[in-house]
Amino acid sequence: MGIDIKEQLNEKYAEANNYAKKVLSLINKENDAITEEDASWITQETVDNFRDYVNPGFLDYRKSVTKDKQFAAVEWSDEGDSFKDVNGKKYIDCLGGFGIYNVGHRNPKVVQAVENQMNRQALHSQDLLDPLRAFLAKLVAQITPGDLKYSFFTNSGTESVEGALKLAKLYSDRSTIIAATRAFHGKSLGSLTATAKGVFRQPFFPLVSGFRHVQYGDIDMMEKTMEACALTGEDVAAVLLEPIQGEGGVIVPPDDYLPKVRALCDKYGALLILDEVQTGMGRTGKMFCCEHYGVVPDILCLAKAFGGGIVPAGAVVASEKVFKNFFPNPFIHTTTFGGNPLACAAAIATINVLIEEHLPERAAKMGAYMLQGLKEAAKGHEDKVMEIRGKGLMIGIEFQEDKIGYEFSKKLFDKGVLVAGTLVNAKTIRIEPPLTIKKEDIDQVVQTVADALK
Repeated sequence: MGIDIKEQLNEKYAEANNYAKKVLSLINKENDAITEEDASWITQETVDNFRDYVNPGFLDYRKSVTKDKQFAAVEWSDEGDSFKDVNGKKYIDCLGGFGIYNVGHRNPKVVQAVENQMNRQALHSQDLLDPLRAFLAKLVAQITPGDLKYSFFTNSGTESVEGALKLAKLYSDRSTIIAATRAFHGKSLGSLTATAKGVFRQPFFPLVSGFRHVQYGDIDMMEKTMEACALTGEDVAAVLLEPIQGEGGVIVPPDDYLPKVRALCDKYGALLILDEVQTGMGRTGKMFCCEHYGVVPDILCLAKAFGGGIVPAGAVVASEKVFKNFFPNPFIHTTTFGGNPLACAAAIATINVLIEEHLPERAAKMGAYMLQGLKEAAKGHEDKVMEIRGKGLMIGIEFQEDKIGYEFSKKLFDKGVLVAGTLVNAKTIRIEPPLTIKKEDIDQVVQTVADALK
């Protein structure tokens, strides 16, 4: 019996190894060496494996999949401001991986830094002092506003928010956290509690206690809630907000909203946590969106574009008065891969590119140009388009109905332009291209939008 099991295992491993070798042979091919036969095999395997081993629900969700689910556009390579599928079709990227590709796709400087670091050391020992984490932490302190100084590095946005919430809880004995309606802060348990969409939250009740939600942009509701919390002995530990709500539908608050929230936090002794996972790293026309409003948070959350579109990376950045609660026991909050040498190399190169190439300023200029073009394209289509809004190259097109937005994005996809809906507000389509997008590509996107609306 033992021999039979061993033989079965050997057969399974042999089959798996042959499959791995075939996939590796495709990975190791140059893009122009992929044949039609290769492309057909890759496409069919991708569809079949999503159905059988990943999650068949994605085949219903992805607009790149045909109705009979037998064919899909399968991404294979990227460069500059575009993706290519396995058949070589180019797509102008106005989705940006939900804000990942601020410095462009495979930015040469970021790729070079990661490759060089890979050739030296990929991951850290977990025991010796790792220099790249130290270098990056100083850089982050140099570019962030106000007295933000210390950094804890993460792998994703939801990890950054979790770290921020734990810092807030360590700072005082308070436990009330205020977040906003239509907010999106991630899907791990603490950040999910702050996230506002019921369909994501309800299956996991009960969530973390102590959270309250108020209307985003409504300063009177914020003030009354904080006052009520103080009167009932449930004083607010922190207010957690996105400077512009991304997944909520690119919701830009009134200009005086964040300054007034900052003032309320100071009045009631609460911390202000700003989630700039999507708005940070130049996206809105400043290095950090809070700089538009002259507001300095106590804790800043970063991710997405922080790793330059090459390595997943994020950060929780805080002032010394907040972060010092991690000093006595630096192991009270840790992560194995956060701040690894590859991620730090990518983030250092990303900061260098953003500054040297003036990409935040470029986002402001090209964003204004694109926003104006999109508004012109939407004229006469008020029966479909409710509003076009944004800041920098973070733009939302809100439609009268969800299904109009889906059909619109599908038409753009067919014409080689990638856009995406939002996870909290399905009526709004996001436009988030790389900050390096060329003017002629913006013109092509605007013309494609105009054609789709017709």
